[in-house]
Amino acid sequence: MAVPIMPPPRRPERTRFPDVPVGPPGGPAVRSHRFGTGTSLWRLVRRFPLPVLAVAGLVAGSVVRYLVGSPVIAGDVWFATLVVGGAPLVVQTVRRLLRGQFASDVIAMLAIVGAVALDQAFAGVVIVLMQSGGEALDSYAFHRASSSLEDLLRRAPHVARRRRGESVEEIPAEQVAVGDLLVIPTGDVLPVDGTVSDREALIDDATITGEPLPSRHGIGEVLLSGSINVGPPFELQAIRRSTESQYAQIVELVRSAQERKPPIQRLADRYALWFTPLALAVALLGWFLTADPDVALAVLVVATPCPLIIATPVAVIGAVNRAADRGLVVKSGGAIEEIGRSRVVIFDKTGTITSGRPEVERVILLGKRFDVEQLLLLAASLEQRSSHPLAGAIVRRARSVNRPVPVAAEVEEIPGAGVGGIADGHRVVVGQSSLVRARLGIGAESEGTGRIPPSETRGRMLSYIAVDGEIAGAILFADRLRPGVPEMVSRLGELGVERVTMLTGDSRANAEEIAQAAGIPEYHAELSPQAKVAQVDLYRRQYGSALMVGDGVNDAAALAAASVGIAMGARGAGISAEAADVVLLVDDVTRVPEGIVLGQRMVRIARQGIIFGLGASFVLMAIAASGHILPALGAVLQEVIDVAVILNALRVR
Repeated sequence: MAVPIMPPPRRPERTRFPDVPVGPPGGPAVRSHRFGTGTSLWRLVRRFPLPVLAVAGLVAGSVVRYLVGSPVIAGDVWFATLVVGGAPLVVQTVRRLLRGQFASDVIAMLAIVGAVALDQAFAGVVIVLMQSGGEALDSYAFHRASSSLEDLLRRAPHVARRRRGESVEEIPAEQVAVGDLLVIPTGDVLPVDGTVSDREALIDDATITGEPLPSRHGIGEVLLSGSINVGPPFELQAIRRSTESQYAQIVELVRSAQERKPPIQRLADRYALWFTPLALAVALLGWFLTADPDVALAVLVVATPCPLIIATPVAVIGAVNRAADRGLVVKSGGAIEEIGRSRVVIFDKTGTITSGRPEVERVILLGKRFDVEQLLLLAASLEQRSSHPLAGAIVRRARSVNRPVPVAAEVEEIPGAGVGGIADGHRVVVGQSSLVRARLGIGAESEGTGRIPPSETRGRMLSYIAVDGEIAGAILFADRLRPGVPEMVSRLGELGVERVTMLTGDSRANAEEIAQAAGIPEYHAELSPQAKVAQVDLYRRQYGSALMVGDGVNDAAALAAASVGIAMGARGAGISAEAADVVLLVDDVTRVPEGIVLGQRMVRIARQGIIFGLGASFVLMAIAASGHILPALGAVLQEVIDVAVILNALRVR
């Protein structure tokens, strides 16, 4: 008796322009908006209030002083701007210091406090503008819509269809108990781990195990949650609750990988570690030599590391925009820097190095009546009406021969086994050997079914073609290497990458074949998601930085554990795209070296600006320490340095 299956609930429609929380990594979330013409200014004020306030205060005070001729009122305007705008920055910096984050904004904080104490409002407001402007650039450049863990939880299977007698009820996945009998319709994601109960199942588990082709599982075999049923509906007996199943374990892997992953030390912060103490020492020395606190303040003003606070984010913005032009979406500030420092690059196999979908490798003739093209066209004629994952591969290959595909009649599909019908006047059957033998009434060892050596079908799926009651040929399917991969591997070596390796959950035989074809000297096969994370951790400890490229659910935790994770976002799993630091929107893994080149160029240009800017600051610090630069003049001179290093940073774009 047929089991009634309730249709799955409709997915809620997505808003066209979602308003989601974004912000710089480690900082408070802000809201991302699309600015309309009439509300652009108001949205700008709401999103970046401190730099807007600083600009407005500087302009208003200057107008009052130089046009109205009232220096006292101008001083009051600047002082009010300094207090209102500087207080949040001081509090924010103190909180970072209490958390052990010793960054480049410490000198700016001390300069703001000193400007308030010594009534040097104009210089203080300039510092407020520089510090808040740098943080606004960070916020603008590095959008992260949501955490990967939250996305993992949203994408997890939430609904299960439990069989009760002759009916099926929909229940939350977390209510599934061990022993429950679940109905898995075609196209559904398995909500829990379980065993096949009633019939053979055709499962796409590429995102879980790395196996590129759909696999058949008989009664009693174990299936993992997160896999997809691509065959006919079947029944699954739960062997674990959802919280203990494979998908939940991957969620926990991502959580723990994120917690263990050390924060990327930004280029600016590395320079700040030695520049900040040195600047403070010069300021104290100037105060000691002149006994004038204004001298110490002047030193702090000219020492405010604007090349670190502003110029470096400008360089990163240019790199991020350039990367986006090439299909690389960078989601965190340190990622674009870390890519350029990569010494080891790790690739997943299925869907990353390979295309991730089955393609016709070749057609094998087992008879003499038809040639390869004729057999391919006859098979494609039937497969045009089929929903099987391999049908599309046959049709694509047939259309490439530039001959019309015949229109089939009397097409009958046996779910998960094959298809039969009439094509171009011939009775044709295409499918697995059991179906072909059954339709032809022949035994397993009959002539024509055993002519293909096992060595030729290793790691491949095989479909037989019978025409007019005789086996005429067979089609081999394989997951092909992406074009340009060997050249990409060679290019990585030229860019200074010391080690290129491949991690996969697929079989050792398949991994060896793909690694050799790609020119990858090292590979690790038959890895679980946990084993992938362990291998990535090992490389990161050995080399200090590890870049991981992947696409599947089983890659999500490894991408999160790597120093930088790059996800294939064009056709890869959304989970891996959210867990990664960079998403490759185009379906072309050979763009990875472009990201490395861009990261190296960005770091090189940013370092040039930092060295020039800090060098000029040292000269001004020496002059200020001798009492020859007032704080207000120091602020103006520091702005001149800012313009120079910002113009240099724009070269990245």
